[in-house]
Formats: sequence, C-alpha cells, structure tokens
Amino acid sequence: MSAFLKKNIDKADETRTFDKGHLDALTLGDVVFGRAVFEPGWKWSECVRPIAGTDLCMVHHNGYVVSGSLHIVMEDGTEHDVNPGDVFVCPPGHDAWVTSPEACIAYDFSPAAAGYAKPAGT
Repeated sequence: MSAFLKKNIDKADETRTFDKGHLDALTLGDVVFGRAVFEPGWKWSECVRPIAGTDLCMVHHNGYVVSGSLHIVMEDGTEHDVNPGDVFVCPPGHDAWVTSPEACIAYDFSPAAAGYAKPAGT
C-alpha cells in the first residue's frame, strides 16, 4: 500500500540556480516535482547547457505553464510554443527560450526532472 505524501513547493528540497532562472525541486516517492522560473532572456542552450554539458536538453518534461511563454525547438527541427494554461509532454532532445516579456513559470512532474540543471552524471 502507498503512503500519503505531501510537501510544499515553497519549502523545496533543493533550489538549483542557473543564469536567468532557477528550479525549486522536491521529491515525493518516485515523483520529482519542479517549479521552474525562467526570466526574460533565458535560453536553455545559453543558461543551462554549461551546467548540463549536453548539446540539447536531455530531460523529459511533463509540464504545465502558469505564466509567460516558451518556444521549444526539437532535435528534428519541429517547433512548439507553450503558453499559460498549456499542459505539455516534451521528450529529450530540445532547446527552449522565453518569448514573453515576463518570466515563464512552469511546473514539471517527472522523475527525469531530478537531473535538470545538474552536471552530467550526477
């Protein structure tokens, strides 16, 4: 039987900072929950790639956008925009950047989020 688990994102287990943003992360059993704040001017390939050490973001995202907007370009060249209220699934192999004048705040429910904005291999 599973246990009831509860945490508050405002008391995150960990906050990972990177250029023009941060990720508040907490773990509940097998689920890693993240609240990402990407400021205007944030671009994964410029702000997180130096930490991740990969050419593209290799994290699978199950996301929900609260505010702001992102443009996402997949490894195969397809492009997508996510906006407030959008729920999205984004496989590994992408770049993304903020397209709104305000910060993009997005929630991510994914075990793979455990590795977001961490050096490769950690």
